[in-house]
Amino acid sequence: MRHMSITLGAALIVAFFSSVVCAQTPAPAAAKNASASASPAPDLAGVWRPHAPASARSYSGYAFIKDEPPMTPWAEAKYHEAKPTFGPKAVAVEDSNSPDYNCLPPGVPYIYFRPHPFEMIQAPGRAIMYFEYDHFVREIFMDGRPHPDGLESTWMGHSIGHYEGDTLVVDTIGFNDKTWLDRAGHPHSDQLHLVERFRRVDRETLTDDLTIDDPKAYTKPWNAQLTFQLRADWDIGEFICAEMMYAGHK
Repeated sequence: MRHMSITLGAALIVAFFSSVVCAQTPAPAAAKNASASASPAPDLAGVWRPHAPASARSYSGYAFIKDEPPMTPWAEAKYHEAKPTFGPKAVAVEDSNSPDYNCLPPGVPYIYFRPHPFEMIQAPGRAIMYFEYDHFVREIFMDGRPHPDGLESTWMGHSIGHYEGDTLVVDTIGFNDKTWLDRAGHPHSDQLHLVERFRRVDRETLTDDLTIDDPKAYTKPWNAQLTFQLRADWDIGEFICAEMMYAGHK
């Protein structure tokens, strides 16, 4: 009996020291390398305002590109119906049928053409774009979820995203067709699929490379780029569209 107790005690001691040794044994090199290769999310946080490069001054502030995108007959008809206050077919404010001149939500990417900044906020599982214009909030889900089935159409769409190195990739669908792409009146349908790639090219500059895929409105996907400047000394203020409209300053 005593012999069995000694044997059991020795086994327990061996097990104890084995567990201590295992706990102190360095992790395998592969696990270490995998941990070291995991890069942090790029820092895109800050208050950004729209900016057009000198080469695009002729269309600065109201449209993507100088040449017309490849519109379908449906989109061409919508474009001819549009009465913007900017661009080659501009009309007086009182004659415009621009959605935002009636204080309707501008949608994405139209909201970038408003002369107001936005703040990029990064948090675990989410990125948030907080716009000064009417304090619109765009939530980008970064937790790996897909777009839901049976998505209801909305003004700002449903956005999911992920990081690829120094770039935030945002995929957005679920738009209604009540907004324009820009202030020149280029239309989109509820089939719009917008992919954006946000990258901080230097401390002061954020670029957004867009791919616009809308088979009802355009004969093929097309690309554009927007540029934003950092305003480190700015805070997001308050701009209320309805207040301006009711004051007669549309």
